[in-house]
Amino acid sequence: MPIRNSLKNSFSQFSSSIKLMEEIENISTIKIFKKETVILKEGSYVKVIPLVISGLVKVYKEEENGNEVLLYYIKPGESCIMSIIAAEKNVAINIRGVVEEDAEIVLIPIEKLNHIRKNYPKWNTFVYALFNEKFVEVIEMVKILTFSNKDKRLEDYLTRKAQLNKSNTILKSHQQIANELGSSREVISRLLKKLEKEGKIELSQRQIKIL
Repeated sequence: MPIRNSLKNSFSQFSSSIKLMEEIENISTIKIFKKETVILKEGSYVKVIPLVISGLVKVYKEEENGNEVLLYYIKPGESCIMSIIAAEKNVAINIRGVVEEDAEIVLIPIEKLNHIRKNYPKWNTFVYALFNEKFVEVIEMVKILTFSNKDKRLEDYLTRKAQLNKSNTILKSHQQIANELGSSREVISRLLKKLEKEGKIELSQRQIKIL
């Protein structure tokens, strides 16, 4: 499928600017990334700006002890605001981005970013809206990690994840959930068992079903 058609399907916010979509099509490539592919590496310089057509990308900060701090997900119709900021400032990025579900992504070379920003106001509107949305998501995650008790934290996480995947089945191991919530596998396993006894979820290997 031509890049323009992919953009039209996933980036409705660009649909009123045919010239912007033509510009992106002329300067970009489109690529399929398999699950668990690292597309943003902490400490590296951004070379392309991703526009996610399908799939899901997890953006997080990795601590020295190996724990993860989940920041946000890049969903279809979105880009990575941290990548855009790092590219604009020409500094190394300080987060990590991993494909969580096989993803089709349009890649815009950063050397074209200044041209797009100066000539297409619709792009700037998109970036401002994206910044606001991801800022809200990070704040919500901070609230979950900081102010909730562990039971509530886990329930909020599962609900948010189900909404994100548009499915009541979550394909995550207990260790993966523990990493994202800054907890231990033992604690998460105990809390999941508690939720199962309460009839809120159903557990199977690397799978959680919200009832």
